[in-house]
Amino acid sequence: MSELPRTLEDAIVQARIATQAALADGYTRLQVELLFPELKPLPIAQQFLPAFDEYGDKLKIFFADAGSAALARRDWNEVPFQLIDIGTGRMVSLESKVQPEDEIFLFVQPTSVEVPQLEKVCEIIGEHRPFVIFAPRLEDSSIVGIGYAARQIRQRFINTIESCYYIRPIFEEAAVYRCYPGLWEVWVEKDGDYVRVAELPSKPSGDELDAILSDGQPQGEGEPVAATSKNVFKGLQRFVRALRS
Repeated sequence: MSELPRTLEDAIVQARIATQAALADGYTRLQVELLFPELKPLPIAQQFLPAFDEYGDKLKIFFADAGSAALARRDWNEVPFQLIDIGTGRMVSLESKVQPEDEIFLFVQPTSVEVPQLEKVCEIIGEHRPFVIFAPRLEDSSIVGIGYAARQIRQRFINTIESCYYIRPIFEEAAVYRCYPGLWEVWVEKDGDYVRVAELPSKPSGDELDAILSDGQPQGEGEPVAATSKNVFKGLQRFVRALRS
């Protein structure tokens, strides 16, 4: 049973181990979610890359756009695998971006905008070669212009993916956490430390979180279970600072 990470480095190591375990167990559609809005995906993704050391140049990495791919080529120095963009917003042959010699694929921070291209590439990859989506923003409500049909496609696609690593601060001084092969967990701060207050077989819904936190976290008389948006932000800041310390 994994413990809540104390530093960002701990979280990345846990994510690598969880990903390798899920791949070894035969999962082929995985995602790793580190849901801290302040974190920049490129340096974090670079630290995640040792999870794929055994694949060498058989790994192919996709970025949401050409700019992100160019930054990775500049900042990651010499790497044995290809760094390319998914081709959003221009006519491009997605089939040409997936070659028979590619064995595993990593998608770095795709958003809702890229879901049609992402789903198409994953169809080309097929069912037998694995892919990992790192730090996705597929459910980001801040991205506008996503119509009903696109939302349906997005949700259908998301439902096919296993979250092998997930950590998200939520409400005041609490977190939702999952590290494969473990269960989904809810942690709450008590007496200056985080303690596990619930384990679930699937990702908890908002109503489930409300019920868990009302039992697992002290509440003042008449205080609502769900924190205000200000308290949510304060909780996020505290948790990110704790992981960085």
